[in-house]
Amino acid sequence: MDTPGHVDFAYEVSRSLAACEGSILVVDATQGVEAQTLANVYQALEHDHEIIVVLNKIDLPAASVDRVSEQIEDVIGLDCTDAIQVSAKVGIGIEDVLEALVHRLPPPSGEESGPLKALLVDSWYDPYMGVVTLVRVKDGCVKPGMKVKLMAAGMSYVVEKVGIFSPKPTEVPELKTGEIGYIIAGIKSVGDARVGDTITQENNPTKEPLAGFKPCVPVVFCSMFPVDTVDYSKLKDSLIKLQLNDASFSFEPETSQALGFGFRCGFLGLLHLEVIEERLEREYNLDLVTTAPSVVYKVHLSNGQIIDMHNPADMPDPSRISFLEELWIVAKIIVPDEYLGNVLALCEEKRGVQKELTYVGSRVMLEYELPLNEVVYDFYDRLKSISKGYASFDYQLHGYRQEDLVKMTILINGDPVDALAMIVHRGNAEYRGRLLCERLKDLIPRHMFKIPIQAAIGGKVIARETIAAFRKDVTAKCYGGDISRKRKLLDKQKEGKKKMREIGNVKIPQGTFLAALKMNNDKCFFCLLCYVLFISIPKTGEFYITV
Repeated sequence: MDTPGHVDFAYEVSRSLAACEGSILVVDATQGVEAQTLANVYQALEHDHEIIVVLNKIDLPAASVDRVSEQIEDVIGLDCTDAIQVSAKVGIGIEDVLEALVHRLPPPSGEESGPLKALLVDSWYDPYMGVVTLVRVKDGCVKPGMKVKLMAAGMSYVVEKVGIFSPKPTEVPELKTGEIGYIIAGIKSVGDARVGDTITQENNPTKEPLAGFKPCVPVVFCSMFPVDTVDYSKLKDSLIKLQLNDASFSFEPETSQALGFGFRCGFLGLLHLEVIEERLEREYNLDLVTTAPSVVYKVHLSNGQIIDMHNPADMPDPSRISFLEELWIVAKIIVPDEYLGNVLALCEEKRGVQKELTYVGSRVMLEYELPLNEVVYDFYDRLKSISKGYASFDYQLHGYRQEDLVKMTILINGDPVDALAMIVHRGNAEYRGRLLCERLKDLIPRHMFKIPIQAAIGGKVIARETIAAFRKDVTAKCYGGDISRKRKLLDKQKEGKKKMREIGNVKIPQGTFLAALKMNNDKCFFCLLCYVLFISIPKTGEFYITV
């Protein structure tokens, strides 16, 4: 098992670690300890794992074994005296790792004569056999014909087949204590076989389920719409197929005035969102418009009721709301000290609260509390940009806090656009609204009438931009005469534009929404380079600067 480094899949990693007795901690001898490394190694220590430290890529000129070993001892607290130095490219230390697996990791433990207790590690859908579950047998044994029960789901099934992977699926008579294998029991939906559930025998059940189970709850939500409305049914079929193998992914139909018919989707995090979006576009050949990601807010109403709000468009009337709570995270950032100032400024801009700052050699480990709403927009991209890719980032959910949050609505020609509605902090609302209006002004094409673009909180407009109308020179035919003739024609044109604005529709290209919601206003280096060249090159004639 190779653990994914991203926090979106931290729960799946914890269940996989619970199925093992030991772990191999592989650290790059040139880079050192990363933020994701810390998150996973702490989980392994919580499960009382025997950890084998391996230093990889020792053949590279930039490798520093002593420095990285010191980092591991200072940051994690593991003894690196017996650390194995490995180069997979050259083939150094491979046999030492295999010997360490045999001699240093403890054997599996459990009661063979006790009632069946198995941990469900993973599940996937097979079109011929239904749901296949990967289990680790803690106590007892499981064999075909046995009636088992999933304790968290409360459902019973008859085991049809059991087997192991060696590496291909191989059917065996039974799975005993300490073994890992697969069970096929006629389960129809992956959502019924949830990761972390405890499998036991229905006639002789275990007294208590295994600790650590929790249902997968979506944290980040966004809406997906097909660019071509003909692809709506294709998008629906594709989402159903993806959900067959991913129970943590959820979706429901949604309708938008601006974007038409689509689906509101829930994800474990940003990486999960990007993976699903890429699979829809690459595997199913879909062109999608994706709205800005948002998080779950807890809305406390005046009557004491608490509701979860996934979509800003579903926000209740402000007169009914007592206060709002937003989800916060605890972020760990490891960055070289020369980029520390830029990272601190970014975290403060995102309403972060600093908790810890420690030096590990020439690198700094920061611990910040941040609102997840600020992180889902452009935090990761900007962090990588200002640190030139050297910063590593990891976070854990921390809980909800009461904040001064408001719903910001974008009005185009007086009509609200629900796809651009967002929940923002009151202190950042004017800045976000002005930035979004400026972006929309550049993206929406001009019409025959003026188009006002407004950002509003309730009935108060906090930012406005106006797209100028196309103008026809109606006075061109007036080659002489009194000024009143020209004035009469201009007034007539003015009345026509006023009437056109009342009955006209603003056509917004589909790509406008995605481009407008990329709120990063950092200037491109190549744009600045073109401008510097333009003002420095002598103007001897017409010329172009193209990147």
